[in-house]
Amino acid sequence: MRRILVTGGAGYIGAHICKALAGQGYQPVVLDDLSHGHRDAVRWGPLHVGDILDGAALDRVFVEAPIAGVIHLAGKISVAESSERPDIYYQTNVEGSLALFRAMLRHGVRRVIFSSSAAIYGATEAGRLTEEAAPAPQNPYGRSKLFVEYMLRDMAAACGLASISLRYFNAAGADPAGELGERHNPETHLIPLAIEAALGRRPDIKLFGSDFATPDGTCIRDYVHVTDLAEAHVRALEILPETASAEAVNIGNGQGYSVREVLQAVAHAVGRDFPVAMMPRRSGDVARLVADVEKARRLLDFQPRHSDLATIISTAYRWHSRGVSGYPPWA
Repeated sequence: MRRILVTGGAGYIGAHICKALAGQGYQPVVLDDLSHGHRDAVRWGPLHVGDILDGAALDRVFVEAPIAGVIHLAGKISVAESSERPDIYYQTNVEGSLALFRAMLRHGVRRVIFSSSAAIYGATEAGRLTEEAAPAPQNPYGRSKLFVEYMLRDMAAACGLASISLRYFNAAGADPAGELGERHNPETHLIPLAIEAALGRRPDIKLFGSDFATPDGTCIRDYVHVTDLAEAHVRALEILPETASAEAVNIGNGQGYSVREVLQAVAHAVGRDFPVAMMPRRSGDVARLVADVEKARRLLDFQPRHSDLATIISTAYRWHSRGVSGYPPWA
């Protein structure tokens, strides 16, 4: 069985990727420090508890058994936090990635799929963003992802590393089979926060900014179902060549929804309105981020099957509404 190292594999996206890998005959090997991931989400292969900044921990994973490739997700993900603590974002996301790539080279592993982000694009007037759009990240989180992409390009030329950087737009939803879902602590993502407000677990949902240059004044984002996103990783791994290369590919739905549209869709799915608290804009937020997904279709044969807004919200709602007395057992 081909073993694939998944850094951050105990997290929301990572666990879905591990399930998708197992479904295609791979064995996912998870490295996660469990600072945000969950031990019980690691079900399809072994778990190594460790930090990607720890070279010795990385070496132990690579020498235990052969690793055929790496899917690298471990890192910090909050745009707002990155503006407050850029130092830890550059340390974890950039230095941690470098430590991982060095370990790969030490052990002769030269194939990696990197979890990048649409945050590298920044403010734009483009309708849909292609991979050729000039990077202009507006926050340390986006810059940390772009630095790693630059690193991968240089290491392809100098060290023979082959990589595909998947530029995620907004991952959302939950496993349609109900095995996995989103459970961050603290939660920062719009759809689970809105569902929790609709279920009465929060007093309101905060809407950050209503004066953006969009039809209803709120930010527009492209939402991709986490199951579709996971399948894109498996497909990228399968087409990644053994020879040096560095590609970047958008992974999204190709359609944008405003914050107000998402909140209305959640209220419709739950059958209940909920309070919305108007807040000032957050530092680093941009008005519109929507993917052009033609390259993903062409290169990866990426065809999202679950990424309409109704399916994203209905699967997330089923996940968050489970549990006793209104609260899921993992809360």
